[in-house]
Amino acid sequence: MFEPFFIFQLIVLVFSVVIHEVSHGYIADYLGDPTARLAGRLTLNPVSHVDIFGSIILPFILIISGQPVIGWAKPVPYNPYNLKDPQKGGGLIALAGPMSNILVAAIFGACIRFLQVASPFDAMQTEALMTMFIVAVSLNVTLAIFNLLPIPPIDGSKVLALILPRRAQLHIDAFWSRVWLMIEGRWMIFLLILFLALNPILDFIFFFLRPAIKFLTVFFTGISF
Repeated sequence: MFEPFFIFQLIVLVFSVVIHEVSHGYIADYLGDPTARLAGRLTLNPVSHVDIFGSIILPFILIISGQPVIGWAKPVPYNPYNLKDPQKGGGLIALAGPMSNILVAAIFGACIRFLQVASPFDAMQTEALMTMFIVAVSLNVTLAIFNLLPIPPIDGSKVLALILPRRAQLHIDAFWSRVWLMIEGRWMIFLLILFLALNPILDFIFFFLRPAIKFLTVFFTGISF
């Protein structure tokens, strides 16, 4: 029973991160930047998007260690100079990813509510489907909320541009540029620290994120946990 469920989690995660990245590209194209389209990234073919570490290895490690599952695909490229307003446009492109995961969660949530009311399957099949759909909702809600963290290169760092004054955003960008310059000079040390402290770091982050994840999962599924 574990193997099919495990495989289902990975499939949903890959599907969700692909949708996430394609959404970035479609909004960029809509706003006037065809970079992603010309690069062949506006496709649901996972081969074009999957990052070996972020889409497969890291989620595999998190699933078998019982941690909340996160991951990423290869970033969809865009050229901010093709946008009328690079700051606001970049914010909208970044926001498209998490919002696409919220939409996927809403769709799976609607399927759960349908199964509760008029399932065409027997009780055991219905329960199995609902369990898988709940996982799909939870994964997509988790991806959406995690990606809204205001830390580069996560989407939330660019979404801030939609609500902050331009000068404040410039100060934040300058701060993170200095941080990344420091990390680049010592990347092996930081990578080692990240791997050694991955579980405590995720525990700390999700201590704050879990209430929002639980609220949205219950909201979409109608099932209390």
